[in-house]
Amino acid sequence: AVSIGVKQAQETLRTALAMGADRAILVVAADDVHTDIEPLAVAKILAKVVEEEQPGLVLAGKQAIDNDMNATGQMLSALLGWSQGTFASEVDIEGDSAKITREVDGGLQTISVKMPTIVTVDLRLNEPRYASLPNIMKAKKKPLDEKTAADYGVDVTPRLEVVKTEEPPARAAGIVVGSVDELVEKLKEAGAV
Repeated sequence: AVSIGVKQAQETLRTALAMGADRAILVVAADDVHTDIEPLAVAKILAKVVEEEQPGLVLAGKQAIDNDMNATGQMLSALLGWSQGTFASEVDIEGDSAKITREVDGGLQTISVKMPTIVTVDLRLNEPRYASLPNIMKAKKKPLDEKTAADYGVDVTPRLEVVKTEEPPARAAGIVVGSVDELVEKLKEAGAV
């Protein structure tokens, strides 16, 4: 299990260890939880981790919960030159390929990709294991390596500056009409009919 961010992400990794991961790597790339690490920097760090660890399959969430970018998995695939399957709700490994069922606007799409591959997963892929108390205790003894972005030679300086964030304008109040005829008249006045 790998997490890139702040030191507090150790708690999340310990939960992953309690759920069955053998070991974890935390890459501390920010001091403050409000510092956004952009998807390209995350993908570059993950590419270095993949080069070191040599997995045959990388599973990632389909998008981050902080900025909804939905880009890291795809960027990682491009950096490594690996195949990718996105929005996966089902994954079956068959020899040197993976059959991935994806959730798309029109329904479900099944694709076959060559291994090694990057798969970004949807919520419906599986139901996570329950982290039992004995496993939580065992997780404290499992290895959790702590590294920095500099250890991988990756600059995490943001390339994007948020200039402004504001709420949409408040919606104007509607009016109540007494009949269909009055509604049609109001729509004519507004130029909608």
